[in-house]
Amino acid sequence: MTREITYSEAILEATTQLMEGHPEVYLIGEGVDDFNGLWGSTKGLYEKFGDQRVLDIPISENALTGIAAGSALVGFRPIFTHQRIDFMLMCMDALFNNIAKWQAMTGYKQNMPFTARGIVGRGWGQSVQHAQSFYPVFAHFPGVKVVAPYSPYEAKGLLTAAVLAEEPVIVIEARSLYSKKGCVPEDFYTLDFGKGEILRDGSDVTIAGLSYILEDLLSASDLLKDKGISAEVINLRSIKPFDMDILIESVSKTGNLVIADITWDCFNLASELSCRVNEQLFTEIKRPPLRLTLPEMYVGASRESEENYYMSAESIAKKIFCWLDQPMQKRQALQ
Repeated sequence: MTREITYSEAILEATTQLMEGHPEVYLIGEGVDDFNGLWGSTKGLYEKFGDQRVLDIPISENALTGIAAGSALVGFRPIFTHQRIDFMLMCMDALFNNIAKWQAMTGYKQNMPFTARGIVGRGWGQSVQHAQSFYPVFAHFPGVKVVAPYSPYEAKGLLTAAVLAEEPVIVIEARSLYSKKGCVPEDFYTLDFGKGEILRDGSDVTIAGLSYILEDLLSASDLLKDKGISAEVINLRSIKPFDMDILIESVSKTGNLVIADITWDCFNLASELSCRVNEQLFTEIKRPPLRLTLPEMYVGASRESEENYYMSAESIAKKIFCWLDQPMQKRQALQ
């Protein structure tokens, strides 16, 4: 592949191809018909498909989520787009008391093809209510898939797969990645849920992450290389289902696991995967897994607050280097 487009252009291309090829697909959300098109991800769709398939909505997320769910039950495939993932809390009742449970309540005789796009707005000035990442809440509920594309290639393939799925899928996008460029096929394609990707091979430590933190992980691996440490970097890509096989295979080789997460320290993917790796490789890993997460506090609006709040490649590399410098654990098999 040689054609490069941005992350937001990949989302736009996926949506356009879906709407062209599937008349039952429509876009709904606050500001989806705006001239700038949610930072380019919906730009021009209103002009192309009209107000019957690109629906701007009032600020009533829960009610409109219920309406979109009803449309899914009669043959439509809504893409409900939220400018800020923070506001998805407003539609939790419709999402998780109805949409997530619908297939189970009907004995799996009726499907619920519902896609929600939630945008994580990390960046200067986003502050307390516009920069949070709530994916652990969403992933907790059975009946819902949750993915977090990192590259433009994934942004197109996972969104396409989400809209064509027969169950609800939440696609978490980082607005800080919208300008990221990458190779993306012009053809219509999908990517499988629950499949991670090795971004960089290594032999000393496995470093796994998702979404925007992967930019820092790749840079951190370069800094570690300067210290003689070979890091294998894994893009988890899919939160639920997650790819346990790729982690087990990598950690079996390196003996060390670091998981960097994009949310607070408690009750997150880093905790879940660390626990599972411990359960399966307890006698093989050299150290207890290292979890790198956000502080248990809210980020401020100033640049200085953000610089101190979020992880950087330098802070990640320093923590991993100090952690690896500790003596290895000697473990005995459980009796």
